[in-house]
Amino acid sequence: MTPGEVARMASPLAAFVGTVVVLPILVVGIINRTKALWSGRKGLPILQLAFDLVRLMRKQSVYSAATTPIFRLAPYVVLATTLASALVVPLFGRQSAIAFPFDFVWFAYVWALGRVALMLAALDVGSSFEGMGASREATLSTLLEPTLFLVAGALSTASGEHSLTGAVAMRIDAGGSLVVWAASIIALFIIVQVESGRMPADDPSTHLELTMIREVMILDHSGPDLAVLQYGSALKMTVGIALLAALVNPWAGADHVMAVAAAANVGISLVIAVVIGTVESMVARLKLSTVPQYILAATIAAFVALIATSWHA
Repeated sequence: MTPGEVARMASPLAAFVGTVVVLPILVVGIINRTKALWSGRKGLPILQLAFDLVRLMRKQSVYSAATTPIFRLAPYVVLATTLASALVVPLFGRQSAIAFPFDFVWFAYVWALGRVALMLAALDVGSSFEGMGASREATLSTLLEPTLFLVAGALSTASGEHSLTGAVAMRIDAGGSLVVWAASIIALFIIVQVESGRMPADDPSTHLELTMIREVMILDHSGPDLAVLQYGSALKMTVGIALLAALVNPWAGADHVMAVAAAANVGISLVIAVVIGTVESMVARLKLSTVPQYILAATIAAFVALIATSWHA
């Protein structure tokens, strides 16, 4: 293998690693800065998450005597599954690191595996409080998973592609495709909000016992374990945003404008972060009994997208 071939192989890998390291920090920082500006404050630095991660990595994790190795292993399972899901998402608007037929099934279930690991860690503590959060997480994920498959099925049918990269690179032409595109954007946006524990479905900054979902499950984690969970959560949200950005990106999937597609996808991802921060500043957190209805709105949008594929055909 020549040095030139090695360089061509190493370049996409370096870009992927750089993106999964830097982009989550920027996304979280922009969301927090947007919320601060809407409330009339300057806000924390954009790179605050990086500072927090470094601080936590310097600390020592503390474990309850009631926990088992499941509790210690769970944060790294969450991170590994999130990285595995990033491999099949077109972070740069074109080809993903790995693509194969029906890879959206892999995407959905590695997310689910990470979620199960987090719930098991919460239950492993032996606290009814964290068990309550795990129960709520299981309920919401059960409602959300069919929506993700409906969206993937609609995009795959409309585009004629069986991989996630090809499906989200769908082009808008007329009739049904426009409906599929718009409804899929609505459904994916709600999926990103709920999966990331963002408002109005959840509030990552709350510590009110009766309303906590995602935050309550990581209360007993500390030090490097907590850093891994926080980074994994930010990366998961970024992966979802990048998937949504690829659907919006007009250059997605175009090989002749690779640089433009990549720049546009990163730029759109940051714009979506601003939108998420704006939404969180404008709306209040929903009651727990209302969150399933919010997910139902995403399910209806995904179902409309799937039905619209038959109109287009």
